[in-house]
Amino acid sequence: MSKKPTLLQQFRSFCFQNNPNNLEDALKYFAVFGGTSWSVDTTKPLSELIESKILKNYTYINGDITKFTKSDKVSHSLLSAVAIGDGRVHSALKRARISRGEGEEAIDTLCDKGIIKAEYSLESPPSPDEKIDEKLNFSTPFMRFWFAFISPFFKTIKEGDYKEAKERFTNREQEFSELLFLKLSHELLKKSFKEDPIVEIGSYWDRNIQIDILAKTASGKIIAGVCKYSNSKAKKSSLTKLQELCGLAELTPDICVIVSKGGFSNELKTLKGEDVKLFALKSFKTLVEDLSEKDFIECEGKKY
Repeated sequence: MSKKPTLLQQFRSFCFQNNPNNLEDALKYFAVFGGTSWSVDTTKPLSELIESKILKNYTYINGDITKFTKSDKVSHSLLSAVAIGDGRVHSALKRARISRGEGEEAIDTLCDKGIIKAEYSLESPPSPDEKIDEKLNFSTPFMRFWFAFISPFFKTIKEGDYKEAKERFTNREQEFSELLFLKLSHELLKKSFKEDPIVEIGSYWDRNIQIDILAKTASGKIIAGVCKYSNSKAKKSSLTKLQELCGLAELTPDICVIVSKGGFSNELKTLKGEDVKLFALKSFKTLVEDLSEKDFIECEGKKY
């Protein structure tokens, strides 16, 4: 492919190539290896695969990555800050201790190389005086994983000591996978609204509010939603909180959406209807229907 494959194309390729046992495993392993086109045995523990495929091949993989980053310290600091934070430019620069000037130059270079891309809030905040930074997203899940959990610990990893890297991943795996779940939820909704197709979808944020899903349909309807990447069931309070956030952002959704990995409480299920839509983990099956050889994306670099 001449241009970078989309996240959905990467996910379909990963599932075709590795045939994970279930959707939970598909999301879990894709969050680490997505975009590499490496063969991954999803019956093996993820921690074992991270060690054998990534940590033990650190020198070689790092060599491939630095062909793009040129080992630039500012770029590496910025990428690690984006990978482990909320992606907002201001918070990433603060976390990385980089000046706005240095940071913007590095961002432009990294965007030009296709490592990251900018995302903007789908709607402006109610206050016209409030300037909101864009968010930065990685083009592939693997690169985000690398700069979150591998690159910051390069000194000990090179010495064969994987303890720090493994501990950070263990402590932050759940939180780390939330963004991927959100992005694939956007793809799920695009496939789900067939009668009144979605023409624009993203997120809303300002200095105080974050709304996971904000979309517009062809007929002009507004969809607002929340994603819960948790094993616990989403409750009515999730819907109430979403409605409160929309009020604060001066948004009036026609349809509220809850996407929940852990399912839904009975009370929330009773509210399901034309203006409240619920999507569970099994709903993601629509993203990997009819997989075939044409979905497979060939590995551009080495296979580890």
